[in-house]
Amino acid sequence: MTDQPPSSTPPYGPGEPGPSDPTQGQPGPAGQPPGSVPGLPPAGWDPAQGAWGPAGQPPQGWVFPPTGGYPPGAGPYGPQPWHPGPPVNWYPPGYGYDPNDPLVTPPGAGLAGWFSRCGGALRRGWRQLVPIMLLTQVLPAAVLSVISLGVDPSANWAAEAETSTTAALPDNFAVELVGLLVVLIGGSVLVGLLQAVGWAAGSWVITQQAAGQPGSLDSALRYGIRRALGLWGWTLLVSLLIGIGVCFCVLPGIYLAFALSMAGPVYLFERHNPIGRSFRMFHDRLGLLLGRVALVALAVIVGTLIPGALEGVGTSAFGTDPFASPGNAVGAVVVIGITAVLALPAHLAQMIGLLVTYAEQRAHEAPVNTPGLAAELG
Repeated sequence: MTDQPPSSTPPYGPGEPGPSDPTQGQPGPAGQPPGSVPGLPPAGWDPAQGAWGPAGQPPQGWVFPPTGGYPPGAGPYGPQPWHPGPPVNWYPPGYGYDPNDPLVTPPGAGLAGWFSRCGGALRRGWRQLVPIMLLTQVLPAAVLSVISLGVDPSANWAAEAETSTTAALPDNFAVELVGLLVVLIGGSVLVGLLQAVGWAAGSWVITQQAAGQPGSLDSALRYGIRRALGLWGWTLLVSLLIGIGVCFCVLPGIYLAFALSMAGPVYLFERHNPIGRSFRMFHDRLGLLLGRVALVALAVIVGTLIPGALEGVGTSAFGTDPFASPGNAVGAVVVIGITAVLALPAHLAQMIGLLVTYAEQRAHEAPVNTPGLAAELG
C-alpha cells in the first residue's frame, strides 16, 4: 500500500521515448524508424540536407559505404570501428579495372568468364592467328617430322636384325643413333625459335585487338621477330628445368610444367624475372591457375595425340622406309602435312588459354585492363 496515487502513464525502459518525448514520431537522427539498423542512415533520410527524401528511396548521390568510411563508434556493428576500403572484387571507376574487359577476366567470374574471353580472342583474331600458327608452329613441326622420318635408321636396324644370326648390335649403331639425336634435338631447338616468333606475334595480335587497336599480320610478325630471341632463351631454360624434373621423377616434371606455365607471358609483358613471377602466381592462387592450365593442357594433349596417332598409322602404310621410292615419299609427306594441320587447334588453344589466364592472374594482384596490358606489351 502507498499513499501516492498510481501513475497515469506506464514506465518506459531505458532508451524508450515517453509520451512527452518530442522526438517520438518525428523524423530525424534522434528517432530511428522501426526496422532501421543502428549506425546506418534510415531509408529516405538525406544526411547531406538533414531532411527526409521520398519514402523508401535513398537520395541521389548516396553511396554505401560512405566516402571515407563511418566515423569511429558508428560502424555497421555498433561500437566497432568501420575500416574503409572497397568490398571484395570491387574497384572504383577509373581505377584501371573494367568488369566488361574483353581480355581480363574479372575476379569471381569463374570458368564462364574465362571461356568467354578465350572465345572472344579467337573470334576477333583468327584471321591473323591462323596464318601465324601455320607459319611458325605447323610448318616447322611438319618439316622436322619429314627430316626425322628420312634419317630414322630403325628400318635398317630391323632389316639387319632379321638377316643376322647373332645378337650383336647393327653396324654403325652408335653413329646412326647419335645422328638421329642430333637431328631431333637440334631441329627441336631451331623449331623453338620459330615458335617463339609465333607466340610473341600471336600475343601481340590478341592484346591489340582486345584493346581496340589494329593488329595486322605484318606488324605482328615484325613484333614477334623483335621479341623472339629473349622469349626463346627463357623457353629453353623452362624446358630444361621441366626435363630435369621428368628425369628425376614424372611428378616433379608435371609440377614444374604447371608452375612455369606463366613464364612466357610474364616475359612478354613484364620483361623481368619470368620464372620467379610464374612460381609466385602459381602458389598465390594455386587452385585457380591449376584449373585453368589443366584445361589448356587437356586441350593440347587431345589436340596433338590424335594427329600424332593418325600420322603414325598413315606413314606406316608406306612401309618401314617410305623414302625408298618417290611415290611412297610423296604419300608420307602428304600424310605428315595433313596431320600437322590437324594440330592447329591445339596450338591456338595453348596460346590463347595461357594468355587469358595470365591476364586473369594479374587482375587478382591489382586492378588491370587491356589498354594497360597493351601498353606493357609494347
